Amino acid sequence: MDALSETLRVVRLVGAIFINARFSAPWCYQSPRADSVAPLLEPGAERVVIFHLIADGECFVEIGQEKPVRLSAGDVVLFPQGDAHRMTSQPGLPPAKGGRLDEVLARRPRQLAYGGGGAITRLVCGYLACDARLADILLAGLPPLVRVNVRGSSAGPWLEASVRYALTEAKSPRPGGEGVLAKLAEVLFIEVLRLYMNEQAEGRTGWLAGLGDRIVGSALTALHKCPAQAWTLEELARTAGTSRSVLAERFQLLVGSSPMQYLTQWRMLLAANLLSRSNAPLARIAEDVGYQTDTAFSRAFRREFGAPPAAWRRNQLRRQPAGQFSP
Repeated sequence: MDALSETLRVVRLVGAIFINARFSAPWCYQSPRADSVAPLLEPGAERVVIFHLIADGECFVEIGQEKPVRLSAGDVVLFPQGDAHRMTSQPGLPPAKGGRLDEVLARRPRQLAYGGGGAITRLVCGYLACDARLADILLAGLPPLVRVNVRGSSAGPWLEASVRYALTEAKSPRPGGEGVLAKLAEVLFIEVLRLYMNEQAEGRTGWLAGLGDRIVGSALTALHKCPAQAWTLEELARTAGTSRSVLAERFQLLVGSSPMQYLTQWRMLLAANLLSRSNAPLARIAEDVGYQTDTAFSRAFRREFGAPPAAWRRNQLRRQPAGQFSP
C-alpha cells in the first residue's frame, strides 16, 4: 500500500455533503472558521476541513486579505487550516444574513437558493473530519486555500455525475442517500489531494510535497510499508537510492523533521489507532509498531501523547460511544 493510501486508512475520514446551493447574482455568503462550526458538523471531531465544489457557473472566493480567486465549474476549493472565507458572485459584496447554522444544518443536504436573479452558480459544500494529529501530517505545508479542477482528472466526470446523482437520491424516500454522499465527500477530498500533488510547483513543502519528491517519496513509502522494521538512516537512504546526507537534508526541508523522528511519530500514530480501535494487548501493539519491549514503547508513547498507553486507551474508551470498540 502506498504512503498516501496507508495514511488515509489510519486517518479514518468521516465526511458529509451538507449544502446543495443554487445562487443567482449578485450573492455572497460568509463561511466561519471550521473550528467554530465543527461541533455542529461532526460532534466530537478534532479537526474539520471544509470544501466547495463549483458544479455550474462561476464565482470568487475571498480569504483574509488575499486577492480574490476566481472559480469556475469543476473547481474544488478546500481550506486546510479551516480559515473563514467568503464565496461571492463578485468581490466586495456584503455577505447575506441567513438563519442560524444549526437550523441550516438540521436537514442534510440542505437546499439553499437565493440571490438577485442574475447568472446562476451551483455549489456543493461538504466537510471531512479526522484526528488532529493525523491531519497535521497529511495537511502540513498546505496553503490556506487549495484549488484544483476535477474536470482535468480522469475521475472528474464520474465524480461530478455521482455527486449530482447522490444529491437527487438524498431527496428521495429511499434509505442510504446520505451514506452515499458521505462516501463521495471522502472520494472527492482524496482526489483533490492527488491532483494537488500532481500540480505541485517549485518551492512547496509539507508531507504531500515530500510524497511527490523522488527521494523523500521513496523513503516515506518504505517507512509506511514496513513501520516495524529496525530502520537506520543508511538502510533508508539505500532504499531511496541516495546518500544519507542527501536524504536527511531533503527530508528535513520538505517534511520538517528527520527521517527517524518521522518514523517515531508515525509509529506512535499507528499505536494510537490500534489502542483506540482494538483490544489487542499492549505487547502485541508494541511489536506491531517496531518496539521489542513494553517499556521502550510506553516511554515513546508517553513522550508523544503525555500519558502511558494503558491510561490513554482507557480515556479514549470513555469518550467513545458504545459499539465502536472492535477486536
